[in-house]
Amino acid sequence: MKEFTPNFNNNKKILKNMKELIRKEIIRLLKQTHKLLEENKPATVFQELSNDAIQFVALHKDLDMISVSVLLYSLYKTQTCLSNKQKEFTEIIAKTLTALQTKKFGIYNRNMRSLFLIMRECNAAVKHHLYDVLHAARIKKGSTLHESGLSIGQAAGLMGLSNWDLQSYAALTSHTPPAVSITRLKKALSLFAQ
Repeated sequence: MKEFTPNFNNNKKILKNMKELIRKEIIRLLKQTHKLLEENKPATVFQELSNDAIQFVALHKDLDMISVSVLLYSLYKTQTCLSNKQKEFTEIIAKTLTALQTKKFGIYNRNMRSLFLIMRECNAAVKHHLYDVLHAARIKKGSTLHESGLSIGQAAGLMGLSNWDLQSYAALTSHTPPAVSITRLKKALSLFAQ
């Protein structure tokens, strides 16, 4: 019998491809943000963009994606008081986008910090937005686990939520857990019968 040896090179390739996918998604979100800021769109468009980002966060649990979703949500909450710094903010978004496109991650990180500092000067509630985004992402991920067949209690426990939080969200969605197939049920019963 041949011994199984994991292919770590393949795992590295998968991880690299996943990071590239996340980088491209952040670039897409930053391009849209820059365009929306230049067009002076209302704050609600940033909430919608943040909701798009939250879904990506729930799938990949990437810290950079979390930062961008928090940035967008915070922009939604603070855009009205950013009016006197909107030009500076828009310029930094453009620099952040360029840094990410050219894979200059140090410059990207510095620019992200600058964006948060500008918003923090405008509104001290930015810290609370991080909690809101993370909590919403955990609820969405918990709901996905529930849709995959886990009970509400199991899904909530895995995501560090209360059953109430997940039940409230699950009640609003029309998803029901998949039915157990007869073959799967017979297999399970045969295991317990031994």
